Amino acid sequence: MTAEVSPRKLRAWWAHRQGLDGSLAGASPDEVLVRTGWARSVGGSAPYLGFHARAGLDRQTVDDAVARLAVHELPAARGCTYVVPHQDFALALAVGAGAPEGELAAAVRHLGVTRAEIDRLCERVVEALDSADGPLDPAGLKKVLGDAVRNLGAEDKKRGQTTTLPLALGLLQARGRIRRVPVNGRLDQQRFGYAGWSPAPGGGPADAATELARRYFTWAGPASLKHFRWFSGLTAAAARTAVEPLGLRPLEGTDLLLDPGQSADFDAFRVPTEPQYALVGSIDGIHLLHRDLARLLDEADARRPSPGGRPGRTLGDETDPPCPLIVDRGRVVGLWEFDPEAGEIVHRSFTGTGSALRHAVAATAEFARELGDVKMVSLDSPRSRAPRIAALR
Repeated sequence: MTAEVSPRKLRAWWAHRQGLDGSLAGASPDEVLVRTGWARSVGGSAPYLGFHARAGLDRQTVDDAVARLAVHELPAARGCTYVVPHQDFALALAVGAGAPEGELAAAVRHLGVTRAEIDRLCERVVEALDSADGPLDPAGLKKVLGDAVRNLGAEDKKRGQTTTLPLALGLLQARGRIRRVPVNGRLDQQRFGYAGWSPAPGGGPADAATELARRYFTWAGPASLKHFRWFSGLTAAAARTAVEPLGLRPLEGTDLLLDPGQSADFDAFRVPTEPQYALVGSIDGIHLLHRDLARLLDEADARRPSPGGRPGRTLGDETDPPCPLIVDRGRVVGLWEFDPEAGEIVHRSFTGTGSALRHAVAATAEFARELGDVKMVSLDSPRSRAPRIAALR
């Protein structure tokens, strides 16, 4: 790479790699995730929106893929939950294993818990689930396990732990021995039962960090080491070690690195001349894989007021978008919210409202009505987003 790359080309390339240009139309949910990366899930609608924007998938198609374990919500990078394709189950669990181990270590230090106690509880949980007729929720598990689950004290509750059961459930999920099952089969809620996992995913690769880096730079590249550190949760030294075998190529004048297997395609890539609008969630991979909102904003748009924010706060001040995004060839060109009472999308476009944008808004509004509501996190509600909807109007 000898010439500096324009922001327009970078944005359009990121959108292309994310399948926001129509190149994934008709793909299955697992195919979408293999190409574009794991979808962050926090009990909201973002995974559904991502599948719809990329491949035109309806909710039932996604839920069917969840039911047959073509995709599954797992603790993964940084210990956060992502919707992951079946090809990556073992890797996701391997890179997410440190979080429950850290929670157990903290409980041993501060809560009077022993590892032996939790190991015994883990075995009891597996036995209970293997004997059950179906998934058990935490209340059902407590009833079956009885005194094997110990209540912790009031001081321990302040640390976010009320019983020993969550420690065991976290460890067993990370080890692939049990899995969470959404009670109504949907990704946009946080009520789960637990079931044994048979056959369980195999163990993750010995070089899990490098395998994660390999996938990350095909999903998100060009990206910086800082971007990869955000996604992976690795230290600077560990991140450098992870990417070193990949032979990543730097882009001239930037700190961005590109998978060498994509170099020829990137050089030949040209920014499409026609708009390619997509309405996605605020935690969609086009943003969250890098978590660097400024790279998707034109300078003038960064100075726009942040809807529902404090007076004087702008989009450029935000780490994460305040609302779901309208993107065109990788550039954020507007913001939107769904008003379930009116059954409509309220949006603000930065670039006018042509027929292509009207079509994208209408298609997403129809999908939102199918979902019933569009929330970015489990605690989101029509009431909590009302100030943002008012500001967008």
